[in-house]
Amino acid sequence: MAEVVISSIRNRFPVFQKKIYLNSCSQGALSDKVGAAFQEYLRTWHEHGSPWDLWVQHYEAARAVFARLIGAETDEVALVASASAGANGIASALSYGERNRVVMGEFEFPTMGHIWLAQRPRGADVVFVPADNDRLPVEGYRALIDRNTLIVPMTHICFRNGFRMPVPDIVRMAHDQGALALLDDYQDCGTRPIDAKAMDLDFYVSGTLKYLLGPPGLAFLYVRKSLIETLTPTITGWFGQANPFAFNEQLLEPAPNARRFESGTPPIPSIYGASAGVELLQEIGLGRVADHIRMLTSMLLEGARGLRIQAKTPPDSVGPLVVLKAKDADALVQKFARQDVVLSSRHDGLRISFHVYNTPDDVKHVLGLLESNLDLLVRK
Repeated sequence: MAEVVISSIRNRFPVFQKKIYLNSCSQGALSDKVGAAFQEYLRTWHEHGSPWDLWVQHYEAARAVFARLIGAETDEVALVASASAGANGIASALSYGERNRVVMGEFEFPTMGHIWLAQRPRGADVVFVPADNDRLPVEGYRALIDRNTLIVPMTHICFRNGFRMPVPDIVRMAHDQGALALLDDYQDCGTRPIDAKAMDLDFYVSGTLKYLLGPPGLAFLYVRKSLIETLTPTITGWFGQANPFAFNEQLLEPAPNARRFESGTPPIPSIYGASAGVELLQEIGLGRVADHIRMLTSMLLEGARGLRIQAKTPPDSVGPLVVLKAKDADALVQKFARQDVVLSSRHDGLRISFHVYNTPDDVKHVLGLLESNLDLLVRK
């Protein structure tokens, strides 16, 4: 992507006036477009008091925005408060009878493990595929997925080391055994084009606060249309009903579409901000975003190899997350912060995450700071 284009994009994110921001894996940077969307929400509140008709229209428009983002139909998308809420809705709707095995990798974000482990009292047999050298081998899944497998939840990008799951292979393996496949795409959604149908997924969940450049408080769940009416979640609420405004507390009538996986009053402020974040990415083009991130990732990994720093991220990674092995990752985060560079850490990993607003100069600056702090890094 041309330098002038990156500069114009970067100028829309005020944080770069004072910081080098490389922490999109925790929270995307705030753009002028998202800030303006929040102001628009506040304007409607100030001027109208309680314009719920308008806000519900915006809520439904956001559903369509997310559906287009992932190549789904509008009726296949539920708006939920978090990725955890979306996955919990699915877990609560499944029956753990003859098929009761849940096959997961060791690299899941903790909440995904917690959600399925919580189904053990209902009969779920939860097993984990062991990691091998910071990867989850396909062979590990093949050894555990069988005719008793109910669902295979996957994390697209590992939050600890940036490993990218071979999703097509795992989905095919699950379906060959009659099992369902769920993808948690929180650490990748917004960095490249997505097509949930082409990936042949049964369920897809992601949230808005990371690479989608939105606020916390909102996530979305895709459910394959043919599955929707076969699943009745036991985690529900009035916005999950066929007619939320019937106000009939004695009638449980789940919506005929994916909205049945929703629960309470939608988070309208987050919906305003999140819609704007997705729209900005679509204006830029997710294909261009992916190419740019791939270039930055390659540049950092090559520079780290030159410094003999051990990377936890596989060398063939295309991003967006690169994790370097550290003796004291938290101390490094603090040292970088004093130089106005924002990073994060998990366990022994220093996490550096790229997005479309980052530049080769950001990478060079980080490599310079790494070289000055080699004593805190694990080297080959």
